[in-house]
Amino acid sequence: MAGTRRVRPSPGAAIASSPWIIVSVGVIVMVVLLVVALGSVRGRRTFAETPPPAPTMSLPQLPATSPTTPGQATRPPTSAAGPVVPGLSPRSTVLPARPTPSPSAGTATASPSGPPAPPPPAPPVTGRYGVVSSFDGGFIGEVRLVNTADTAQGWTVRLTFPRGRLVAAWVSGAEQGSGDFTDGVFTYRSGASLAPGASVALQFHFEQTGTTRPTSCAVDGAACSGL
Repeated sequence: MAGTRRVRPSPGAAIASSPWIIVSVGVIVMVVLLVVALGSVRGRRTFAETPPPAPTMSLPQLPATSPTTPGQATRPPTSAAGPVVPGLSPRSTVLPARPTPSPSAGTATASPSGPPAPPPPAPPVTGRYGVVSSFDGGFIGEVRLVNTADTAQGWTVRLTFPRGRLVAAWVSGAEQGSGDFTDGVFTYRSGASLAPGASVALQFHFEQTGTTRPTSCAVDGAACSGL
């Protein structure tokens, strides 16, 4: 019909009617963005993995040595010692020590022997142990002291009764001293010095000793007699 007018489709309607065009454009844009991103990442990694330049170190210069031929001995450096005195050899004049011969099995080795040491002098006050009386469960004993010196002397008596019990101790007919009984050891010290040639008796009462004989008896460190 001559009077009928055709309507041309608009560009937007053509694109809307063809969805594959939109998908293609999107894929192209994504590929472009991916290529740009990979290029930037590759450039950063290349910069980060580049090792820093190695520091330089100056080496000390070694003195030049002249090559030696095979079989030629190297001469040692000369020392800074003074000149050698004429007539004397620079070699060492110290002779090696001669080995000491070991004594044979049948040879006796002489050992230096001097005079024997004299025994220590006996204390001036001596003691003799004795039992005055004994009874069931205990006894009374004594140590009779004699001063053999020319001057007055003090004295100390020590008796050992490991299982005993000291009841009393006294000096007959003389000034009393001081006594102590600890861990089975009875110690008595004189109150007054004993005159030259004089004699005195230290008496004591013990119980539960099991015996009237002490394990040890000494006067000023010397053993008593009578045991």
